[in-house]
Amino acid sequence: MESTLEVWMRGPIDGVPPLLQPVAHALLQVKEELTSLLADFPREKLWERPANIASVAFHLQHITGVIDRMFTYAQQWALSDEQFVYLQNEGQKKESIDTHQLLKQLDNRISNAIQELRKIDPASLTEARGIGRKKIPTTLIGLLFHAAEHAQRHVGQALVTAKIILNSAASTEDTL
Repeated sequence: MESTLEVWMRGPIDGVPPLLQPVAHALLQVKEELTSLLADFPREKLWERPANIASVAFHLQHITGVIDRMFTYAQQWALSDEQFVYLQNEGQKKESIDTHQLLKQLDNRISNAIQELRKIDPASLTEARGIGRKKIPTTLIGLLFHAAEHAQRHVGQALVTAKIILNSAASTEDTL
């Protein structure tokens, strides 16, 4: 029964401060949904863009990247050269990438994010933070919430794209 419940319904995540439980729950839900629904997604379909929408591969890369960037800003660090390269390459077709690799990268980043949440002092959640080179003003909790919310948004888009691709392939096979 517990595994059929959404992550937030299963109770608190050990060691994560109560005010950050929603962030942890949302990130773990991202991981579970994408792993469950895309584990067997065909490599040759990863970069397909039906109706010119973003590919499943882009969404997986982007979710990982957004979480990484928001948690970097949360620590008041600038993005590294490696993070800028990753950002520039999000959505760039690379045949050598497969679904398993993308899901593994996402799993690693979410696991690291949960560890980082455990170290945050709840008293610091309203402290000012800046986004990017322009230091767009926000707060620590704003960055953490955005990482979770933005990731969830792209989960929905990735899943719809995957279903369109898989249903289109099934329809094509049915007509043959």
